[in-house]
Amino acid sequence: MSELYDIAILGAGPAGISAAIYAVRGRLKALWLDNQFVEGGQVLNTYEVDNYPGLPGISGMDLGEAMGNHAEKLGIAPVRGKVLAVENAGSEKIIRTKNHEYRAKTVVLACGASHRTLDIPGEAELSGMGVSYCATCDGAFFKNKRAVVIGGGNIAVEDAIFLARICEKVYVVHRRDEFRADRILQDSLRSCENVEIIWDSVAVEIQGTEQVTGVKLSNVKTGQETVIHTDGVFIAVGIIPNTQWLGELVPMDEAGYIIAGEEGITGTPGIFAAGDVRTKMLRQVVTAVADGANAVVSAQKYLIENA
Repeated sequence: MSELYDIAILGAGPAGISAAIYAVRGRLKALWLDNQFVEGGQVLNTYEVDNYPGLPGISGMDLGEAMGNHAEKLGIAPVRGKVLAVENAGSEKIIRTKNHEYRAKTVVLACGASHRTLDIPGEAELSGMGVSYCATCDGAFFKNKRAVVIGGGNIAVEDAIFLARICEKVYVVHRRDEFRADRILQDSLRSCENVEIIWDSVAVEIQGTEQVTGVKLSNVKTGQETVIHTDGVFIAVGIIPNTQWLGELVPMDEAGYIIAGEEGITGTPGIFAAGDVRTKMLRQVVTAVADGANAVVSAQKYLIENA
């Protein structure tokens, strides 16, 4: 029979890294699983993180690397493998990957979220050929070219600011007449002379054959359709929690977020949630690392009470 861990941490974004650090410092026998080759999760796709206390302007890649290095110095690193299922067997939880089966007394679900798609004609067909969900990953390919950013939250505005430094022209398309992004980001965007904002509009088609050539827009108020000629389309319309594979393991809301409060306690004893997967108001790096810490403290309390 495989060894029994005190805690299994699933995911290596900021929440998972924080959980791993707290688990090691709490002297727990910890298993850390993730299917990516680099720790950091979505933060790796962020060009500049300017709201993490003490590290203004740090790149997402550098922040993710620093967090991963912190955990490694404490003697823990992720075991690489995609988790396929978690089974609640009462006092034990069974975690299954393609090649292994692990046992743990508690589990922290820190499996993050994925980019939401528009599901419009041309999006899937031109993905990687001008359609992107990561401006910091792919922006360099559009130097001195035209780009369209679709969305109105922090990520969309951050992407547009980043692209404005590279591209000849950047259009920001938003379905409403005001952004949801933080005011400081909106101010930075409006200071970019090569950015044009298109309000009250949605993308209905991405055009091109072997490469993006344009985006067809529809005004949500008038129904009028227009086409913007562009070389790239960057889609930033939110995220979807990576919880579909969990089945009925833990209670979730209608959007698929795990129902859990600040302490990370879910409706299933011994299973905790941290980071973008749980129900909460703000999904940022700073709240993710707090979640990871809280989830491990809650797990420690559970272990003591169920010893």
